[in-house]
Amino acid sequence: MPTPIWVTIPTYNEVDGLEPLLRATAQELERAVPGQWRLLVVDDMSPDGTGALCDRLSEEMSELEVLHRQGKAGLGQAYLAGFRRAVGAGAELVIVMDADFSHDPRHLPALLDASVDHHLVLGSRYVEGGRIVEWPRLRRLLSYGGSVYARRVLGVHVRDLTTGFRCIRREVLQTIEPSTLRSQGYVFNIELTYRALLAGFAVTERPICFRDRMVGVSKMSLGIAIEALFLLPKLRRARHSFDARAVEETAPV
Repeated sequence: MPTPIWVTIPTYNEVDGLEPLLRATAQELERAVPGQWRLLVVDDMSPDGTGALCDRLSEEMSELEVLHRQGKAGLGQAYLAGFRRAVGAGAELVIVMDADFSHDPRHLPALLDASVDHHLVLGSRYVEGGRIVEWPRLRRLLSYGGSVYARRVLGVHVRDLTTGFRCIRREVLQTIEPSTLRSQGYVFNIELTYRALLAGFAVTERPICFRDRMVGVSKMSLGIAIEALFLLPKLRRARHSFDARAVEETAPV
């Protein structure tokens, strides 16, 4: 019988902090949905040994699977590889989260609960109850400003379009065909949410506490931010080429 819930975690050079995250995620999932989950690490041939660590852990954790990609090809491609593997194995829900504990596994039950009535559930820093801790003031302002910019350019009401912590129903991935998304970087998550809204899927946000990574190096760069700045208006102009029914948030299913 297919495992209905898959959690996919893209990695690149996360060897120092990944094992505690995987164990905490496994414990949280087993409490919330015992026997109904699987973990998938998508590693881009990390030179620090992340892939080898996950291979070793998979021998102990039967629910853990490792997908080794042949080199660093970008976050969007890592997402796509994870989606293909999970959906191909029969997943009904695909959860995506970061590998650095910025996304606390304790929020997983809330995302899963919301997925009963919604097609796409976002772990949000910017709805009531959500927050960011241990970020410098300038980075908070840039992040919040980017979310406001994306929301206004695209004309939607989702407050945290850039969040990488999300729970996606199978039918969303099958309908919007993520491989057709224009962005393979920071804007990937924005475009996926936008396309889901345009297709009429029910999208909601649940508050999370987002923490800065404790180990490792952030993958954000100036080039990624510039990509977002120029690609968002193009997405808005191309909206009529999508199979769109609405841009507003839809009612729960």
